Amino acid sequence: MQILPLSRVKKLNPWIFGILIIGALGTTTTIYLQTEDTSSEQNLTNQTVLVQTKDWVVQIQANGVVQAVRKINLSPEDSGRIAKLYVSEGDRVAKGQIIARMSSEKVQAQVNQYLASLEKAVADLELKRAGTRLEEIAEAKARVASASASVAAAQARLNRATEELKRNQMPAQEGAISRNAFGEFIAKQREAKANLEAELARLKEQREALNKAHNGLRPEEIAQAQAEVAQAKAQLAFYQSQFNNTVIRAPFAGIITRRFAQEGDFVTPTTSASSNEGATSTSIAELSSGLEIEAKIPEATISKIHPDQSVNIQTDTYSNETFKGQVSLIAPRAVQENNITSFRVKVALSTGQAKLKSGMNVRLTFLGEPIKNALVIPLAAVVTQPNGQTGVYVADEKTKTRFQPIKVSAASGDQVQVLEGLKKGDRVFISPPSNEKIEGVDTVGF
Repeated sequence: MQILPLSRVKKLNPWIFGILIIGALGTTTTIYLQTEDTSSEQNLTNQTVLVQTKDWVVQIQANGVVQAVRKINLSPEDSGRIAKLYVSEGDRVAKGQIIARMSSEKVQAQVNQYLASLEKAVADLELKRAGTRLEEIAEAKARVASASASVAAAQARLNRATEELKRNQMPAQEGAISRNAFGEFIAKQREAKANLEAELARLKEQREALNKAHNGLRPEEIAQAQAEVAQAKAQLAFYQSQFNNTVIRAPFAGIITRRFAQEGDFVTPTTSASSNEGATSTSIAELSSGLEIEAKIPEATISKIHPDQSVNIQTDTYSNETFKGQVSLIAPRAVQENNITSFRVKVALSTGQAKLKSGMNVRLTFLGEPIKNALVIPLAAVVTQPNGQTGVYVADEKTKTRFQPIKVSAASGDQVQVLEGLKKGDRVFISPPSNEKIEGVDTVGF
C-alpha cells in the first residue's frame, strides 16, 4: 500500500474526511448495537424461565406438634395421703396395673363392719327360709294340749258355778238365804265364765302357732328378710367402692411421662383423670399412650387433605431423617385464631415412634396424587395486582413485558401448577421487571 505524503493529504478535498469519519462512526454504531442486543438477550434469559410440563406431585406444607394419642393426669376419687407409690417417670405400665395406694384404715374398718352386718342378715334369711324344726312343732303341740286342758277345766268350773247358782235361785226368792249369799253365787259363776273365755283365747293362739310351725313363715316375712339382706349388700358395696378407690390403677397401657407427687403427699379428687395442665398440682402422675402429630391446616387448603393421605415428617432434631405418617383425622369443626380459620388435622405415625418425643415441633409435607404433564412455573413468578388479580409478567417475542392473568392450583415446594392463562414454552419473569413494578404488588403465598 502506498502512503501519500502529508503534503498530498493536505491538498485532498474536505469531503473525503467527512466520508472517512462517517464510516468510522457507522462501524462503531454497528458494534454497539450488536453488543447491546446480545446483552439484552442475556439479561432476559437470566430474568425469565420457560413454562414447562412435568409429572408433578402436589405437596402441602404445614407445621405440627408431636403429642400423645391419649394422656391423663391420675388422681384419687377421694382426698387423702399417698401411702405407697409404685411408679417412676419413664416406667411402662399395663392396663389395670397399680400406680399408687392411698391411706385406707378408716374405710377398711367400715368395710369390715358392713360385711358383718351382711353375714347376719343372710343367716337370718336362711333360717326363715328353712322353716320350723320338728322340735319346735312338738313344743307347739304340747302348748296346744295344755291350753285345751285348761279350757276343759275352766268349762267344768263354769258348769259347777252355774248349777250352784240355779240351786240357790229358788231359796233366795223364798227368803231362805240372804241376798248377799246369793250374790256370791252370781259372782262365782261370772268369774268362771271369764276364766273360760281367757283359756279359749289362749288355746286359739297356741293353735295358730302350731299351724304356723306346720306351714312355715308368711311370704311377707321372707320378703322382709330379703330386703334386709339387700340393704346390707348395698351398704357394703358403697364402702367397698370407697376402699377400691384407694387403689389407683392405670386405665390403659402406656408410659408414665411425669410424676407429680411423692409418698406421704396429700392429693385431691377434683382433677381425677384430667388432662388439664392446671391439674398437675394435685395429681399423682401423668400417663400417656402412643404418639401422633397435630397440625392446623388453613381453610383454603383443607380440601386437598384427605384421610389416609401420606405425609412426610421432618424435625430439626433428626435433620437427616424423614419419617412417614398418614392422615388419621380431619376435625369436623374449624377453629379461629387471630382471624385465621383453620382445621385440626391429626397424623398417625408409621415410623419414628421410638425417636420422636411428645412436644417436638415438626414440619409436615402432605403428598397429593401424582399429576401427569402438569404445567408448572416457579412460585416466585406469581404476583397479585392491587385489584386482587393473580398473574405473571410474560416476555413476548419482541422482549416486551406484559401482565398475564392466570389461574393456579396448589403449590408444591417452590413451584405451582398453572391451570389457565399460560402454555408450554411461554417465558415468564421470575420477579416483576423493574420498569413494571407497581407499588403494592406482593408475591402470592400458598
